[in-house]
Amino acid sequence: MKIRRSNERGYADHGWLRSYHTFSFANYMDPNHMGFRALRVINEDRVAPGHGFGAHPHRDMEIISYVLEGEMEHKDNMGNGEVMRPGDVQRMSAGTGVLHSEFNHSQENGLHFLQIWIETAQRGIRPSYEQKHFPSAERQGQWRLVLSPDGRDGSVSVNQDVNLYASLLSAGDHLTTPPSRYAWLHVVKGTIEVNGERLTTGDAAAFTPDEHVELTSSDASEVLLFDLA
Repeated sequence: MKIRRSNERGYADHGWLRSYHTFSFANYMDPNHMGFRALRVINEDRVAPGHGFGAHPHRDMEIISYVLEGEMEHKDNMGNGEVMRPGDVQRMSAGTGVLHSEFNHSQENGLHFLQIWIETAQRGIRPSYEQKHFPSAERQGQWRLVLSPDGRDGSVSVNQDVNLYASLLSAGDHLTTPPSRYAWLHVVKGTIEVNGERLTTGDAAAFTPDEHVELTSSDASEVLLFDLA
C-alpha cells in the first residue's frame, strides 16, 4: 500500500475556485504523480456561489463528476442540461470533442465536488453523457457500484475497464475487499483505518493486485474505491 496524503496534493486558489489536485493538473506538475493506471485526474473543487467554469472543450477522456455539497449546473453542446446534487454521479465521454460548462447553481451556498478524469479505452468515439442518483441507503455501510464498463447493477457506464465503488460509513463500520486488480482508495471525508494505517479527509492509497483492502471507519466517513486493470 502506497499512501498519498492530502497535504501533499497540488493546490490552486483562484478566488472563486479552490482546488486540490491528487495528480498533476494545469500548473501543478509532479512527475511522480501523473495518475494511477487509467485514473488520470482527481480534483477536489470548491466553487463560490454564482461562479463556475464557462464553456470549454474536452476530447478523448471520460470525465466523472461527484457532488459532495451544494448544487452543480451542467450544460453541454449535446443538449444536456442538469443540476447535480449529492449522491449524483455524472459521466461525460468527450470522444471526438465536446463543449460543456459547470457552474455553482446557487447564489448563496458553496459547491464542493470531485472531478475525475479516466483515460478512454477507445479514442474518437461519439461523445455521450449519463447521470444517475445513488441514494444514501444504497451506499451506507457497503460498497455500491456507481460506475462500470457495462453499466451493471444500475451503475453509470464508462468507456474503460474501471469499476468505481462508493460507500458511506458510520463509526465502527468495517469493509473488506479481497485482492483482485489494482485499486485506488480516496477518502472523501472522515477518518478511517486502512490495513493498519490512518487516513483522513483527502488522503488516498494505492494497492497492487495481491493486496487486501481492509478498512474500519473511526467516524462518519465517505470513501471511493477505484478497481483498475
